Amino acid sequence: MTSKTERLLSLLDGQPVIPVLKIDRAADAVPLARALAKGGLRAIEITLRTPEALEAIRRAAGEVEEAIVGAGTILDPRHFEEAVAAGSKFIVSPGVTQNLLSAAAASEVPLLPGAITPGEIMAARDAGLDFLKFFPAEQAGGVAFLKALSSPIQDVKFCPTGGVSAKNAKDYLSLPNVICVGGSWVAPDDLVKAGNWDAIEALAREASGLRKA
Repeated sequence: MTSKTERLLSLLDGQPVIPVLKIDRAADAVPLARALAKGGLRAIEITLRTPEALEAIRRAAGEVEEAIVGAGTILDPRHFEEAVAAGSKFIVSPGVTQNLLSAAAASEVPLLPGAITPGEIMAARDAGLDFLKFFPAEQAGGVAFLKALSSPIQDVKFCPTGGVSAKNAKDYLSLPNVICVGGSWVAPDDLVKAGNWDAIEALAREASGLRKA
């Protein structure tokens, strides 16, 4: 296990579910991060899928001390640098490219890149990455696919994301090569828009109880 993988796992601290967040209003970032942290999900991934994403990262990272804020949907080195400058403690990408690997190699901030095919996984492994995002999990073959990978590629671990929900999270977490899962169900758009932070805290507390056996 590489030192950057160890650093990333230390940040996640055994958290079984990483909230994957699409924040439309930067003003929601602080109360949302606080609600998730109170529910036991301190590490969060704010995706760069909205115009206010970087400001949301900046606010959550700067104002919510108990939160560990990461950035997702990082597609290139510019995204990587902007997310780190905004305060991201870890970086998540849907895939892996040489440019992203170079940006990660030059940074102390750990990268969790996506890979789904055996070739992509082996390429990431050759680059020294042994903890990967498996995305889109359900569409790529889900639990059965990951289970099949666990024997030939035993030293690579995964965080499945994409189609993972409260209904199937336990199935993923039961696999020997899965460390955690990523999901958006702990912060549904309707609850965020309504500012129902108590309901989100309750969902987070339920998700934080999905510990690996």
